[in-house]
Amino acid sequence: MTAEIISGKELASEIKQDLAKEIERLKVKNLIPKLVVVLVGDNPASLSYVKGKEKAAAEIGMDSEVITLPVETTEADLLALLDELNDNDAVHGILVQLPLPDQINEQKVIDRINPKKDVDGFHPINIGKMMTGEDSFLPCTPYGIITMIKSKGVEIEGKHAVIIGRSNIVGKPVGQLLLNENATVTYCHSKTENMQKYTQAADILIVAIGKENFIKQEDVKEGAVIIDVGINRTEEGKLTGDVDFAEVVEKAGYITPVPGGVGPMTITMLLSNTIKAAKGLTGIE
Repeated sequence: MTAEIISGKELASEIKQDLAKEIERLKVKNLIPKLVVVLVGDNPASLSYVKGKEKAAAEIGMDSEVITLPVETTEADLLALLDELNDNDAVHGILVQLPLPDQINEQKVIDRINPKKDVDGFHPINIGKMMTGEDSFLPCTPYGIITMIKSKGVEIEGKHAVIIGRSNIVGKPVGQLLLNENATVTYCHSKTENMQKYTQAADILIVAIGKENFIKQEDVKEGAVIIDVGINRTEEGKLTGDVDFAEVVEKAGYITPVPGGVGPMTITMLLSNTIKAAKGLTGIE
């Protein structure tokens, strides 16, 4: 069998069309959702991500602003800026691009963002609400992953989902979202012994560890759903995932490509969260 490819690019395009219609509807009610992205320093990868977010916002008619700060910005100055943005009623979503320079404590920054404007979904209040199944802003990459799986009509309830990686950005929250959908969830990480035993038993396998072509055909179950979150660059400069796509596509039921898989969905869910924040803050539906 050959797996069906889950194109995040195509799905993101469909969702963005719906989001654009929603923004047109809100504009009639004098509400234009606004996202502010704060970038500290000039990390090339961060710069690229920020430009992608700005472009996607413009595509659907959303207001967006990028505030670029020098790499030597102090923690106090960044926190003061966040206080200003929190108090600004014209701003509905705030995102601080990570990673931050060493002199700034990332968790302090995340904690400072108003949870009602935390469209990245990383504030402890939103994480806590996600854990208990309450309505909240979901972290964008995990939210995108769940949306991709559901887009193919895959039944999550009762399935065995295995997550490789336990980061706060992807691994931990995506496992929780799968648990909220009544999957049985196993986490694997660098200290897991005999990892293949778990990956071979996975109905849904999510790989987010940053190791090029780490998962091979013999590591996966026939017909499994494979979500590749990894973004690695080969020596030739080509982008590749954590899953050996050419091998695994012959055995899986569904698989995401790299690039064009999870990446486009992450930005799309950020836009969705910003619209939700705008409606929540203004009471306009």
